[in-house]
Amino acid sequence: MHDTAVVAPSAVVSGDVALEEGVQVLHGAVITSEGGPVRIGAYTIVMENAVIRGVSGNAVTIGDHCLVGPHAYVSGATVEPEVFLATGSRVFNGAVVGRGSEVRIDAIVHLRTELAPGTTVPIGWVAVGSPPLIAPAEQHDELEARQRELDFPEYVFGLDRDTPDLMVQLTERYGARLGRHSDDRSV
Repeated sequence: MHDTAVVAPSAVVSGDVALEEGVQVLHGAVITSEGGPVRIGAYTIVMENAVIRGVSGNAVTIGDHCLVGPHAYVSGATVEPEVFLATGSRVFNGAVVGRGSEVRIDAIVHLRTELAPGTTVPIGWVAVGSPPLIAPAEQHDELEARQRELDFPEYVFGLDRDTPDLMVQLTERYGARLGRHSDDRSV
């Protein structure tokens, strides 16, 4: 952690996490390495209750001068410099949010989706695929078809979507990964 980075007393920073010059991590934020490192660039602000999680196979890199809004969620993704992730936005494993993009309130950048620099995902909309389909939730069928192609269970957990006991295997694998922190202690 750079000596000019500031982490609020109620924030959690755990594991292989690097905070560069001038980073601000506000109250309730959680930045955790769950098998993948997390790197947060200079002068980036992580607001209240945001969650940033590096995962096995997908590190998190957030570039310089980004704003990660309250209750935003980033898991295993690359966020290039000067990006605005608004309140409640979500960016999932393997995604890339191009420089200067905006992911507005409650918008989603799905798994393995790549946004070109300067892209805006409107309030409550979903971006999925590469090149991305950016659409409102009302276009669920079209979005879901694109999501199936990206194969979340296989990409994140190494499980075939058609496995009869998918949720049993998924939760047991994920629980074992999360168990890496069972011996963590406050410092």
